[in-house]
Amino acid sequence: MPESTVPTLYEWAGGMSAFERLTEIFYQKVLADPLLQPLFQHMLPEHAHYVAQFLAEVFGGPPSYSAERGGHAHMVSEHLNRHLTQPQREQFVRLLQAAADDAGLPTDPEFRSAFAAYLEWGSRIAVLNSEPGAKPADPSTPMPHWGWGEVGGPYRG
Repeated sequence: MPESTVPTLYEWAGGMSAFERLTEIFYQKVLADPLLQPLFQHMLPEHAHYVAQFLAEVFGGPPSYSAERGGHAHMVSEHLNRHLTQPQREQFVRLLQAAADDAGLPTDPEFRSAFAAYLEWGSRIAVLNSEPGAKPADPSTPMPHWGWGEVGGPYRG
């Protein structure tokens, strides 16, 4: 069977440098935003880099977030007991989409549709995991993998 020539979303976006640019711009916006700034005012200097690694891996890039930080279970743990609100979630998504524009990520409808779908899914998971009583994720929970709209959900192999 021939190897696929369809690029991953990670490749289409421009690789790791595109995700680094995206998160740098995004967190500048976050720190200037009155709704989100209180959530991130004490973030580590490496925070944008870690999120870039996470997003890159989700979109088909190298598994460096999983190798260095512990994958999806670690990301879930970062949201426990944060009490995120729906307005904060919506603003997070808006600012990340604006940062994608500012960072020069592809604007074609197929890429942006997949990107927006992940932001909606991921931000809603974050809110659920931030509620009182949310439990840590099982360490064996696979990293979500997002593609060009394939059927099967985010936990494909």
